[in-house]
Amino acid sequence: MGAPSHDRTPEGVPDAAPGPVPDPVELASPAAPLPVEEEGPPTAGPLAHLVAALVVVALGVATVVASWGLGAGSAQEPDAGTWPLVLGVLVTVLGVLLVVGARRTHDAEAFTRHSTGVLLGVGTMVAFALLVGRIGFEIPGVLLCLVWMRVLGREGWRTSVVASLAVVAAFYAIFVGALSVPVPHLF
Repeated sequence: MGAPSHDRTPEGVPDAAPGPVPDPVELASPAAPLPVEEEGPPTAGPLAHLVAALVVVALGVATVVASWGLGAGSAQEPDAGTWPLVLGVLVTVLGVLLVVGARRTHDAEAFTRHSTGVLLGVGTMVAFALLVGRIGFEIPGVLLCLVWMRVLGREGWRTSVVASLAVVAAFYAIFVGALSVPVPHLF
């Protein structure tokens, strides 16, 4: 037996089932389930999880080694490397936990051509860090914000330029002007 004739369009495609119209306020509440996208990126396999976890461990260990060179200090007298050392240890521990759970992880996305945005984001951060010590934070900061907003965020040119200049100006006013933080700067 087929569906009743009122449930099909003239082309034979099933029509939407009649029912109550959802309340927009109810849909916007935190308890309402969000619509789930049917199509998504493919999930990563155990090898990709393991490689990503090992990268996290390597970054944590590199941070520990570099911060140790700055001087670890003590709890009573912290030195320049104290907080980076603490963060490096935490990142290393989290990376080891990721390695242990790599085979049981199923919610990570596989690397696709859309993953190039992540590489671009990391690359611009590295370029920013390399340039800040040489020419100050203003020009690299504006360029970093501009690339992130225009290329990664796909914002319009006007929004990207205005927001980039505003972010750097606010950063300058707060950290250089008001707090006198020793940040490398041009002006």
